[in-house]
Amino acid sequence: MSDGPIATIIREKLTSALSPVALELEDDSWRHAGHHHEGGMDARPGGESHFNLTIVSAAFEELSRVARQRAVNTLLADELAGPVHALSIRALTPAEAASRA
Repeated sequence: MSDGPIATIIREKLTSALSPVALELEDDSWRHAGHHHEGGMDARPGGESHFNLTIVSAAFEELSRVARQRAVNTLLADELAGPVHALSIRALTPAEAASRA
């Protein structure tokens, strides 16, 4: 399955800024179709409104879990202010990812 334009932008921004050793981005919008959120937002008809992200990067080495999520949210501020309604983030260091494998 190829990425849509929003997923492509997300991947490019995260790859450029964080040089991840692994990046998994799943469009989870289909699970939210028909759900009404505050402000009337719903899953976009073409998808790409709800994502699950797992990213593994050495850039997270000295950051708390909250700081890692903030870093990702800052990088994707434009997307989160527009087409992306929800982003579930799992941000790990390479050592954390290896210990969970």
